[in-house]
Amino acid sequence: MKVRRTYKYRIYPNREQKSILERWLETCRVLYNDCLTERRNAWDVSRKSISYYDQANQLKEIKTFDEDLKEVHSQVIQDVLKRIDKAFKNFFRRVSGKRKEKAGYPRYKQKQRYSSFTYPQTGFKFSEDSKKIILSKIGSVNIKKHRDIPEDAEIKTCTVEKDLDRWYACFTVEIEVEEPDKDKEITNPIGVDLGINHLLTLSNGDTEDNPRYLSKSEKKLKRKQRKLAKAKKGSNNRVKRRFEVAKTHRKVRDQRTDLLHKISRSFVNTFDLIVFEDLKVKNMLKNHHLAKSISDVSWSKLTNFVSYKAEEAGRKVEFVDPKNTSQGCSNCGKIVKKPLSQRVHRCPFCGLKMDRDENAAINILKRGLANLNLNVGQELSEFKPAEFSKRTMNQEAPSVRVE
Repeated sequence: MKVRRTYKYRIYPNREQKSILERWLETCRVLYNDCLTERRNAWDVSRKSISYYDQANQLKEIKTFDEDLKEVHSQVIQDVLKRIDKAFKNFFRRVSGKRKEKAGYPRYKQKQRYSSFTYPQTGFKFSEDSKKIILSKIGSVNIKKHRDIPEDAEIKTCTVEKDLDRWYACFTVEIEVEEPDKDKEITNPIGVDLGINHLLTLSNGDTEDNPRYLSKSEKKLKRKQRKLAKAKKGSNNRVKRRFEVAKTHRKVRDQRTDLLHKISRSFVNTFDLIVFEDLKVKNMLKNHHLAKSISDVSWSKLTNFVSYKAEEAGRKVEFVDPKNTSQGCSNCGKIVKKPLSQRVHRCPFCGLKMDRDENAAINILKRGLANLNLNVGQELSEFKPAEFSKRTMNQEAPSVRVE
């Protein structure tokens, strides 16, 4: 089975190369906006839809009088036209789709919002020692390959991306992975309850504290945002202040991503079945009291990381209905209503007393195993109520706590 993965590396262009990269980005952005204008005007004036091929056929003529466009690699230019074509196709899909989505007509790209260009097929290659990447019409650029691309992987595209003052090369590759064995015995499953007080709680009782990276940076962020608000619009000082605010947000994002990569790798190395709740995070963000805290923990990113790592490793990931996972008793199955502020589960029917999140994680695991028609065995079902209060809920699985 072939799957697509992206390998992202930091690159270090020299001053001249940075100047070329900046010019290419601006040329691509202007072309994108011009194509958008052409499509919009053609529809407004004559109700005519313009396709990718209509615009691609005009490139040869445009290059005769546009010197900036001549400088850019031809396939990079073609990819810009594909981007605008994809934007319109997605717009029409949302308009005609059955799902309730905002139509979102394609918008013009501001300078800060157009930060990458792509070599879709050719125009790039690694040097023999893999310490440089050779980009057509740009030259040899130093690259930091912190991990190797598999030898049997087929590189499809190379995207050069700017992130504030950093440059990256992102390679989309196609790799071969083994088909998952559906009949393989599950010997080490785990249920995961995602939360805010604890980033996650496992069905074996282990927890991972929420590092609250955004909250810890809020004081520094507010100070920088006040300076930005006071800076005169259009001034160089305002550009500097905006850069400082964005840099602080980037640090928070990098810290969070690093932790989630470590946790997801630990999960996949330890367990052969990982069960999550199928949370509708987008809807949960509508709660303005919890939106910032939910964004700070990045549940969706964690489940995505676990899913693609599990696919490569031959592990299983299951998503279950989240309804009543916290309210249901993991021992007797009765519903025990309790507010969000009550952090201990006390069952009046069977006497079970345990942490609310751990109780939910056990319910999540049970539902995942039930979906796969597997039996959880005595580890989860045959305990006396008195034993629960002593936290005897254990599995043979080792801890995956990340220090």
